[in-house]
Amino acid sequence: MGSILTTYANSNARLNGKTAVITGGNGGIGKVTAKDFFERGARVIIACRNLSKGQEAVDDIKSQCKDKKNLGELQIVELDLSSLKSVRKCAKELLDTEGQINLLINNAGIMMLPELTKSEDGYEMQFATNHLGHFLLTMLLMPKIMQSTPARIVNVSSLMHHFACSLDMDDLNFEKSKYGPTAAYNRSKLSNVLFSKELARQLEEHNVQGINVYSLHPGAINSNLQQHVSGVFMDFSKKFFFKSVEQGAQTTIYCATHENCADETGRYYAECKPTWSSKTSNDLELAKNLWKTSLKMCGLQEDYNPFESHL
Repeated sequence: MGSILTTYANSNARLNGKTAVITGGNGGIGKVTAKDFFERGARVIIACRNLSKGQEAVDDIKSQCKDKKNLGELQIVELDLSSLKSVRKCAKELLDTEGQINLLINNAGIMMLPELTKSEDGYEMQFATNHLGHFLLTMLLMPKIMQSTPARIVNVSSLMHHFACSLDMDDLNFEKSKYGPTAAYNRSKLSNVLFSKELARQLEEHNVQGINVYSLHPGAINSNLQQHVSGVFMDFSKKFFFKSVEQGAQTTIYCATHENCADETGRYYAECKPTWSSKTSNDLELAKNLWKTSLKMCGLQEDYNPFESHL
C-alpha cells in the first residue's frame, strides 16, 4: 500500500445484469477495476492483447473472490489497441456476442517508449494505443452502448495532459519534430481528455440520452506502466509517493459506479471528484479537429455518425 493520501470510491452500487468492457483489464488498475465490477455482480469482459495473461487474471480474480457471494461473470476477448484491424475484430465480436454494453472503461495504455515506434498502421505508438485505438473502439461500440442506457464511458487519462500545451494535427507522428517519449505520452493523454469532452458534446448535440462520459487522472501508480521510466529519483518516488494499483483504480470505479456523478458528463476527475483540466483540453475547436482527424486516421468517413445504428 502506498503512503500517499487516497480518496476511495465508497460506492455501494450493484451492477447485477450490467455488462462492462475494460481494456487492459488483465493487469494494474484495470485488473482491480475488473475485480471490483465482478464483485458487484457485473458481466466483465477483459479486453487485452495477451489472452493467456487475460486468463491468468480471470483465474486470479476468481481465486481472490472464492468465498464471496453474488458475483458476476468474467470473460476475455483479444484486443491489440495499436492495431486498427484488431480493434475492428474485437468490436465485431462484442457486437455479435453481447446483448448490451453498459460500461466501457478505456483503461489500457503504454507510457514513454524510449524510441520512436510506429504502429502497424504507421502511427506513433503511444498516440495509436492510448487514443486512436480507444477512439475507434468507442465509435464502433456506440450503437450497442446506446441500446444499453443508462451507460457510462470512462477514459483513463493522466495529470500529464497538463504538460501538453498543444496538439499539432499535422505532426502527430513526429515526422516534422524530434520525438520525445514524455511529449508523446502527454499528447496522447491530452487526446483522452479532448475526446471525452467532444464525445459528451456530440452526444448532447445529437440528443442522445443516458450516456455519460468521464475522463480522469488515476494518480501516480506503481505499476508496469512505468517500465520505461527508471533512475534513483523515480525508484524513490515509487516507494514513497506512488499509489498502489488498488488506490489508483478508485477514481475509475467512482466514475463508473457512484450515484454522485450520475448526472455529470464530459468532466475530468481526480481523487473521486471533478477537478480542472488544462486550458488546452478545453479548446473546443481543437477537440473538434482531433475528432475529425481521428476519424480519418481510423479509416472512417468525415461524416461518419456513431450515433446512427451501424449494427
